[in-house]
Amino acid sequence: MNILPSSLKLMAICATVLLFGLPVAADTVLSKLLPDLAAAELVEGADTFGGIHPDIPVVQVLKAGERIGWAYITSDFVSTTGYSGKPIHTMVAIDDAAQVIGVELVKHSEPIVLIGIPDAKVKALVANYRGLDLVAEAESGGTAHQLDIISGATVTIMVIDDSIVRAGLKVARQLGLGGLVVAEASAGPQFEIHPDAEAASEWMTLEGDGTLRRLSLDVGQINVAFAAMEDERAGKRALTEDPETTFIEMQAALVSHPAIGRAILGDDVAANVQNWLDEGDHAVAIVGRGLYSFKGSGYVRGGIFDRIVLIQDDVSVRFRDRMHKRINTIAAEGAPVFAEADLFKIPADSGFDPTKPFRIQLLVQRDVGAIEKVFTTFDLGYQLPPQYIRAIAPAPAAEIPDRVAAVTSQTELDAQQALWKRIWLGKQIEIFVLGAMLAVLTGVFFFQFFAVRNERAFYWFRIGFLTVTLIYLGWICNAQLSVVNLMALFSSLVSGFSWQAFLLDPLTFILWFSVAAALLFWGRGAYCGWLCPFGALQELLNQVARKLRIPQWTLPWGLNERLWPLKYMIFLGLFGVSLTSIEQAERLAEVEPFKTAIILNFVRAWPFVAYAAALLIAGLFVERFFCRYLCPLGAALAIPARLRMFDWLKRYKECGSPCQTCAHQCPVQAIHPTGEINPNECINCLHCQVLYQSETTCPVVIKKMKRRAKDRAGPDLERFVDHPNQKIKTTTT
Repeated sequence: MNILPSSLKLMAICATVLLFGLPVAADTVLSKLLPDLAAAELVEGADTFGGIHPDIPVVQVLKAGERIGWAYITSDFVSTTGYSGKPIHTMVAIDDAAQVIGVELVKHSEPIVLIGIPDAKVKALVANYRGLDLVAEAESGGTAHQLDIISGATVTIMVIDDSIVRAGLKVARQLGLGGLVVAEASAGPQFEIHPDAEAASEWMTLEGDGTLRRLSLDVGQINVAFAAMEDERAGKRALTEDPETTFIEMQAALVSHPAIGRAILGDDVAANVQNWLDEGDHAVAIVGRGLYSFKGSGYVRGGIFDRIVLIQDDVSVRFRDRMHKRINTIAAEGAPVFAEADLFKIPADSGFDPTKPFRIQLLVQRDVGAIEKVFTTFDLGYQLPPQYIRAIAPAPAAEIPDRVAAVTSQTELDAQQALWKRIWLGKQIEIFVLGAMLAVLTGVFFFQFFAVRNERAFYWFRIGFLTVTLIYLGWICNAQLSVVNLMALFSSLVSGFSWQAFLLDPLTFILWFSVAAALLFWGRGAYCGWLCPFGALQELLNQVARKLRIPQWTLPWGLNERLWPLKYMIFLGLFGVSLTSIEQAERLAEVEPFKTAIILNFVRAWPFVAYAAALLIAGLFVERFFCRYLCPLGAALAIPARLRMFDWLKRYKECGSPCQTCAHQCPVQAIHPTGEINPNECINCLHCQVLYQSETTCPVVIKKMKRRAKDRAGPDLERFVDHPNQKIKTTTT
C-alpha cells in the first residue's frame, strides 16, 4: 500500500491553511447559503450547481451538464467587515480564464445598504463586476479596475470591492485559473540576497548595472497622458512650462541589501538602516527632483505617502510616517543633487520578496475644478541585478507548520488594516473640518460663561454652527449617528469585537469617540444639541417658523413629562428585538427619519418622506418635537449620561422659586417648574446661561444691578429716598 510520508501530508495541509486560513467544513458560508441560491441568477445560462470542491469551499457552475466555472462566497476567504461588524456575503463565479462571469450580493447586515440605499442600486453596482479580469488584478496589485462608488454607501462598496478582488485572487491561484499559481508552501524561495556581493561606488556605474532604476517624465509626456483621459477637463489644464522641462526624475534602489546600502548611503548610515529594520524587513531608497514631488505636499505626521505605492504581484505596500526616514547625504561618487531623498521600510509581514521584480507606482494628479482632481499613474520597475542574489535549497518542511496559521492571520489583518487606512486617507478634509468643529465646541463649553455674554452674538454663532452641522456633516458627509450604530456595537461585542469594522467610517468613529467623552463631561446634549444633523434641521426650521410668526405650542408640564418616556420605550423595544434579529431591529429603526432626511435628502419612497415631513412639521409648532419624545438615540445616550462628572450649568437659588423665566423659555422644556434642569432632556443649547447673565430678563441680575447702582449713589441718595422732599446739595467739579 502506497502511503505518503507524514511530512508530505503535513506540508499539503499547511499549504492549504496558508492560502486560505481555514479548512473546508460543513459549516462554511457556502454550504449554509447554497441551498437557497440559484445558478441561473448568478451566471446567465447556467442550469445548476455541481459538486463542491473537496479541498476548498467552491462549487461547480454547470450548463448542460458541463462545468463553465467555479462559484464561491467571498466571506469564506476574506473577513473584511462592514458597518455592522459582520462580513458582506457576495457570491462570485469565475471561469477557467480567471474572468468573473457572475456576481450576486447574497446576504448582508449593512444598515446603510439595508435601509439607507435601495438594495437594487447596490446589486446593480455589484453586477458590474462581471468581466473583471483577475489576471490583470494580480499583475496590478488589485488596482486594474475602476472603483465605482454610490453616494452614502462609500464604505460598504469599498468593503464589497476589496472582498471580491482578494477572494477572487485566492480562489484563482488555488485552482490554477488563468495561469495564476502559488508556489508550494514547503518549497521556499528559489533565491536569496547574496550578503557578500559587492557594489560599485560611482553613481553612474550603479545606474548602468541596474542597481539604481530610473523613472523620468517631462512636461510634454504628462500633458499627453492627461489629454488622453476621458475627462476633457484634464487636457484643457495642461502645464504651461516648456515640454522638455523635467516634471519628475525619480530613482530607486533596494538599500536593505548590505552592499547597495553601503554604496549609496555610506557605511555608518547603512549600519543604522540595518538596526532600524527588524528581521525580515527591507528598505527602498527613493530620490527625486523636478516640478512634482513623489511625497506630496499634503503629507503630515501620522499620515500616509499617498503618491507612491510598492507593488509586487498582488502585494501592495503603502508607506506611513513610521516607515520613513530622510536621507541627508548620498555617499556614492558623482551623485546628482536631488530635491527629495528618502528611505521607506517594507515590513516583513507584507509578503514582499526582494529577489522578485517589483515596481514603485507613482500617482500623478491634476486639478480640474475647485475640489476635483483626476489621476493617472506611472511605474518605476525594479529588480535586483543577478550579482546581488544567489540560489538556495528549499527550506526544510519541519520549519513551516508552527508559523502557518499566524502568518495567514496576520496577512488577513494587514489587508483589513490597509482598507480602513485607505478610507481615512481619502477623507482628510472631512476629518479636519470635524476636528475643528469639535475643538470650537469644546472651547465654548469650557468657557461658556464668556461665550454667552453677548446674547445676539451667541445666537448667530449657534445658528451658524447648526447650519454647518446640517449642510456639511449631514447632507455632504452623511455623518449622522443612529441607534443602529449602537445595536451593531452590541452585536459585535457579543459575537467578537473588532476595531476594523468601526474604523471603516472615519467621521462616525470620531463622532462616537467624542460623544463618549462628552457624556462624562456634559451629558447627551453635546451631541443632540449641536452635532446631530437632524436635530439641527428641526431647530433651524423652527427658527424660520418663529420669524414667520407661526404659533408656538407649549405643552402643559404634566403632559410634557409623561411624553418623555416614549423615546425610552422605543429604544428598549429596538434593543430587545436586536437580541433576536439585528436585521429586523434595523428595519424597525426606521422610526428614526435620519436616513430619509439626511442621508438620502428626501429622495425616497413617499411613505418615508411623508413620515419625516410630518415630524418636521410638528417641529414647527413644538420645537424639536422628535428629539423630545421619540428619538431612541437620544434615549440611549441619556442613560450613560447620568454618569457625568460635572454640572456646568449655573443656577440661582431663586430659580424656580419664585422665578420661572428659564423654565418658560427653555426650547425643549427641560427645566422643572421647581427650577432644576433635567440632564436627561437638556440639549445644552446654553440659552438658560444666556438668561443667567441677562441684564434685561433675569430678575436676579436686574435686582443685583439696582443694588449696585444704589451703592454707587452713596448716602445722599439714601437720605433722598428716606426724605424725598429734602433737597440734595451737589457740587460740580
